[in-house]
Amino acid sequence: MKKVLWFVVGLAGGFVAAHFVNKDPRGHEVLAEVDARITEFTDRIGDAYRAQEAKIDGLAENVKGAASHAVESAKDAVADVVDAAADAVSHND
Repeated sequence: MKKVLWFVVGLAGGFVAAHFVNKDPRGHEVLAEVDARITEFTDRIGDAYRAQEAKIDGLAENVKGAASHAVESAKDAVADVVDAAADAVSHND
């Protein structure tokens, strides 16, 4: 409980300090620069995430296409075997 109290006191102190720093024009510039850097960082992380997501989506589409092609090839092979067996049975009769 004591740790939570210190955390809350530190958080409140940080807000108060940021408020006073923001009142000073130089402090306002510093906070604006920090905000700009944080925004740039989050934008880069978001772009990297979206790029990876697109890459994974592309790979998934390729796998789906390959699987579909394999299933179609297997169906064709089975149909050929069935036709050959039917022909063999009809020739033996």
